[in-house]
Amino acid sequence: MQQPFFKKYQGVLIASLIIILWFSSLIFLLHLPVTWTSPATYLFVLIQTHLYTGLFITAHDAMHGVVSGNKKLNKTIGVITAGLFAYNSYFRLLPRHHAHHHHVATDLDPDYHGGNFFAWYYSFLKQYITWWQIVLMAITFDLLKLFFPVENVVLFWMIPAILATFQLFYFGTYLPHRGEHEPTNKHKSSTQAKNHLWAFFSCYFFGYHYEHHDKPYVPWWQLYKVKA
Repeated sequence: MQQPFFKKYQGVLIASLIIILWFSSLIFLLHLPVTWTSPATYLFVLIQTHLYTGLFITAHDAMHGVVSGNKKLNKTIGVITAGLFAYNSYFRLLPRHHAHHHHVATDLDPDYHGGNFFAWYYSFLKQYITWWQIVLMAITFDLLKLFFPVENVVLFWMIPAILATFQLFYFGTYLPHRGEHEPTNKHKSSTQAKNHLWAFFSCYFFGYHYEHHDKPYVPWWQLYKVKA
């Protein structure tokens, strides 16, 4: 029996929705007159941050092969979403992320650092940001400011990318892997308390991090189902 279209292509449709929302929101916000005293301005920054995070989470799911059963399409979506997030390279991220899963919270884990919060965040940034990305971002910034107000480019294109990096680090790396874990904790990962609304808005359910390590084949939009 053939699967319904939506169910068969659910991962691709959700990935496409995130890309469309990110792009359309960015275009809208780049044209929006900035009112510094309006709470809406800062709300839009948070919304765009969340959509940036969604791009990376989609690229992450592609690294696990769960966006599409078609390997070529899955990889294409991974390349696109990683690239839209500050010119990240999917092919550079892929082996590092699998090293994280295979060697979690050890010296071979590129996401792990035994130092304090700030040293760990700095180490995280060094793992995922390259000089060529910074150069490409600078070139793109110079191009965008030819067509849009500088404050719009900074507020809605640049700052959300930086905040999303922090969001991914804090909820997806630091909180679940900090401190000591019981020897019986085979994934050396903690997990958020069950609250699906907060889990989605904080980091697309990746606060349910033990569950992700235990079932990496489950896409982000189904992680809540495996939460104990």
